[in-house]
Amino acid sequence: MPNKPLDRLMFAQGGLCFFCRKPLPKSEASVEHLVATVNGGSNNDENCVACCKSFNALLGKMSLKEKIQVVLNQKGQFKCPNDECSVENTLQAKDLPSPQVMKKPQEDKLALVIENLKQRGHSKPKTLKTLSSTIVSLFPKGLSNTELADLIERLKVAGKILITGNKVTYPKL
Repeated sequence: MPNKPLDRLMFAQGGLCFFCRKPLPKSEASVEHLVATVNGGSNNDENCVACCKSFNALLGKMSLKEKIQVVLNQKGQFKCPNDECSVENTLQAKDLPSPQVMKKPQEDKLALVIENLKQRGHSKPKTLKTLSSTIVSLFPKGLSNTELADLIERLKVAGKILITGNKVTYPKL
């Protein structure tokens, strides 16, 4: 398990922004305290989430009540203030089941890729090109380049793969 707070949160959130649920590059990520420390919030993982730096800056030292109000003011549509992930991402209350109750399709794809790699034993792909081909072959209905890149990034964030140049190793499989 990662030791640094941001790394732990990114791992727990599957490499996604807590608020907009888009892939969150570590370079764009920051730790948001749900209850700000100046308002008595703690630094433990129960009070912290990983989100994009721009959303963290927007929320700043607001109280939890004010932060909820910002989200509610979106009137059922949440648009991330970060230009990197502000692709039209519409979330409504009915679309927000608890993470334990329902997996998102991308999480199902990630689970399928991880299971396939585990089944390969010592014959896992050794290069990024071969890994990419292997992942694409798992989805006969197709996989966009963006989805492929997202899956590879999520494998890295989860610590399942390590990429050095074009070489791939599997420290946690």
